Amino acid sequence: MTSGISRRARVLAAAVGTGVLVPLVAAATPAAAAPPTVTCTSAKAGLAAKLKKDITAALAGRKGTVAVGLHDRSTNTTCTLRASSAYDSASVVKVTVLATLLWDAKKTNRYLTDRENTLAKAMITKSDNAATSTLWKQLGMTKIKGFLSAAGMTQTKPGANGYWGLTQITVTDEQKLLKLLTAKNAVLSDNSRSYILKLMGQVVSSQRWGTPYGVPSGVTVAVKNGWLQRSTNGWRVHSVGAFKGGGHDYVMTVLTHGNSTMNYGIATIQAVAKVIHKDLAAS
Repeated sequence: MTSGISRRARVLAAAVGTGVLVPLVAAATPAAAAPPTVTCTSAKAGLAAKLKKDITAALAGRKGTVAVGLHDRSTNTTCTLRASSAYDSASVVKVTVLATLLWDAKKTNRYLTDRENTLAKAMITKSDNAATSTLWKQLGMTKIKGFLSAAGMTQTKPGANGYWGLTQITVTDEQKLLKLLTAKNAVLSDNSRSYILKLMGQVVSSQRWGTPYGVPSGVTVAVKNGWLQRSTNGWRVHSVGAFKGGGHDYVMTVLTHGNSTMNYGIATIQAVAKVIHKDLAAS
């Protein structure tokens, strides 16, 4: 009986037992799964390949985990990377909070109160956390989940115990939200959509980094960013934006975590945004 030990193993054991040096051979391990790659499709000849190449190059050597979403209605172009990976939302969830507030008001056929308008403006244009907490609490989980369901944002999980910044978001759902803001639909009224985009267009200058970086002149910008440092996965730095002009109508989401600093995350997002704007402008 060999008790299942291979002949080679017995030879190695004997050699080791006699003091003969034997090179250690690492056991074969399954190959690590290849990292996800950027995928693009487009009705415009050559555009998908160009975007895939340039986004991939922009991310080459960057540390952290990055998810990207792009959709341009004008050329029917879509690019994705890690579209279903979950990230802590940080402040980008504030767009969802405002959309929920407006969706709920529409159901009861009422306008926002002066107080709600003041809170909404502070929440979006200055990323005011206290205003967000007030609206989050006012709405409550039932209404927030109701809006997510109506919007088809099935991958978004609201943060528990008032921690709206720990809402789990994905590129897929953020792109769904941006598309709702930028085209007629049954979820948000035209007035609601224009109100949200107006506030996203009035974000204070110090918070207009991220997806607008490198945007061509003459293209309108609506943006909301988020940033949050935690003990795991370093800095979360995110940017969502909607852009229209120059023959294009597109929405972009870049989510990142594992950044050493906030500025490192911003630089990663802006490297991606810059090539997207450039490639679309040239198409």
